[in-house]
Amino acid sequence: MPAVRYLKTAALVLGALLAAQPALADVRTLETRFGEVQVEGDITRVVTLYEGALDLSYAVGVSPLGAVITRGGNGVASYLQDQARDVAIVGGPRETNLEAVIALQPDLILASSSLPEDQYRLLSAVAPTVVPDVDMFQPDAWKEEARLFARALDREDRLEQELAELDRRIAGLGARFAQAVPPEQRKTALVRWMPQGPLMMSAGLFTPGLLKAVGFAVQDAGIVEPGRPHSSPLSQEKLSLADGDWLFLATLNDDGRQALAAAESSPAFSRLAVVRNNRVIPVDGQVWTSATGPLAAHAILDDLEREIARLEP
Repeated sequence: MPAVRYLKTAALVLGALLAAQPALADVRTLETRFGEVQVEGDITRVVTLYEGALDLSYAVGVSPLGAVITRGGNGVASYLQDQARDVAIVGGPRETNLEAVIALQPDLILASSSLPEDQYRLLSAVAPTVVPDVDMFQPDAWKEEARLFARALDREDRLEQELAELDRRIAGLGARFAQAVPPEQRKTALVRWMPQGPLMMSAGLFTPGLLKAVGFAVQDAGIVEPGRPHSSPLSQEKLSLADGDWLFLATLNDDGRQALAAAESSPAFSRLAVVRNNRVIPVDGQVWTSATGPLAAHAILDDLEREIARLEP
């Protein structure tokens, strides 16, 4: 009988210990660019140092405390501004204000795959810092990145629901596009117009991937070096490299829009077949050439849906 009582007592003590330490069962080990990172328990104080991480966070129902400004802007990207009214700015795409990050007392930092290792070491002393180890020029690389961030936030199920909805929307738009546009009229380029000239965006990026999924034949004229997001600025004489059936023309800010307005009056621009056929589509460069994530994808698809609707009877 004493032995039986001992076994029962031991079982009760073991059960109590396990119940008292639930966090031990909720440690997520993440494979990142700089090795394994462990994230424990419920994350409530998030800082994002990358536009794709901010987008993903909002998509899965998490509101970060801090974020970086978008390229060419002085705040977060325009399509996220309504959600990010209370977010603190802690730097830009290439430079982080470490003191501003520390002041927010984060329990998780989400960064881009290009974060330098010296910055990672400093940030990881503040909080677990997740840096994806992905090649962003591979198909669906952004989804792999999003899944890593979602696992860190313990919101994987929510992300998969968002991705499934996105796939359904792409399939629907693709069917409409196939009906509206013949295969021989789908050659497409994405160009970001900067004050120093137009940049041909790589066909391997996030937005060109969405365009391809809908049915566009995206090209970058073979002038973008491997591993680079865009070409060097094109001269007026080389504008014809961007010619085709469709041209999505992105600007980041007022300087880019003014440069584009000046270029539109040039003979080289007016000679493009895509200009003569009225298939030049102005788009927001903060979304089309800088952002990634489920919410950015829907914003881009909103623009495409409007264009497809104009072609339908």
